Amino acid sequence: MTARVTTPSTGGEAPVLLRTAGRAAHITLNRPRAINALDHTMVRRIDEALTAWEHDPAVESVVITGAGERGLCAGGDIRAVHDDVRDGDGTASAAFWRDEYHLNARIARYAKPYVAVMDGIVMGGGVGVSAHGSVRVVTERSKIAMPETGIGFVPDVGGTHLLALAPGELGTHLALTGARIGAGDALLCGLADHYVPSASLPRFVADLADLPVREVLERHVRPSPEGELAGQREWIDPCFAADTVEEIVQRLLDHGTPAAKETAETLLTKSPTALKVTLAAMRRARRLGSLERVLEQEYRVSCAALTAPDLIEGIRAQIVDKDRDPRWSPGTLAEVTDADVRRFFEPLGDRELGLVR
Repeated sequence: MTARVTTPSTGGEAPVLLRTAGRAAHITLNRPRAINALDHTMVRRIDEALTAWEHDPAVESVVITGAGERGLCAGGDIRAVHDDVRDGDGTASAAFWRDEYHLNARIARYAKPYVAVMDGIVMGGGVGVSAHGSVRVVTERSKIAMPETGIGFVPDVGGTHLLALAPGELGTHLALTGARIGAGDALLCGLADHYVPSASLPRFVADLADLPVREVLERHVRPSPEGELAGQREWIDPCFAADTVEEIVQRLLDHGTPAAKETAETLLTKSPTALKVTLAAMRRARRLGSLERVLEQEYRVSCAALTAPDLIEGIRAQIVDKDRDPRWSPGTLAEVTDADVRRFFEPLGDRELGLVR
């Protein structure tokens, strides 16, 4: 079936490519050199497309994929955040997050099937534009993570909502460590719905032009490979159920399992402030319930991070200078006070996200 292009690209270099083919509309994130990292323009383009397709009776489903071989989306453009904070006042980053989080909420409530092809790397903001969808497909190549604590930040884009719903303390484990998981564990944790081998993806996507989503899934879904987390819950659940990060680390060290000890050592490389704020955000997310309320909380936390030292330092160490040696401030868990953590959750007044009225 001939595809009709919804929005023309400029020399094939537009950061988001939009087209329709038969029953399906397609979003292709098109920054392959950056593993399709999201910027503000891309978020706006996706939102505009969803508005148009929502009211187009010819469009029965929306499909999001990533250009290139490396993955759907590696996250937000954090170098831009670094530069915004270093050279400005963080206003541009706050505006980006505002629109991004509104988009995340919209995807979760979208009236038509939203099919996210989570092939390859899917991290941070990439989780936000995929894992809130109604049909989430992973492959044997999928590598999914919320790695924010490693850059002095906290899982956002509704990530704390999704991870808070994972079985036991698996979500707390993933939020604090930033660990990458594959298809089997993504299905276990509720971040994905279906497994399709990567070799079948071209046919899977093509079939959406002619068939209802349900029939396409019946044709292509296969049993997923086994994950790893189910077999590790005997130490993950009791260790990560602790009330403080310090106690989590101590339980991991005391457990005796090599994997638990390695996890403790991993945690101690992360931003102490980000770890404590993340644990508080996860516990609060369980009580808040709805995605919209959690996104409101995440926006407060994200805006507070713009005025804290660890975010710009973490991005510097991991992305800008790439020395992989961040100098966190405070440098230890013991130095991060309860007051330091509470500051991240303070209301923003007239700057609130505005999803909950």
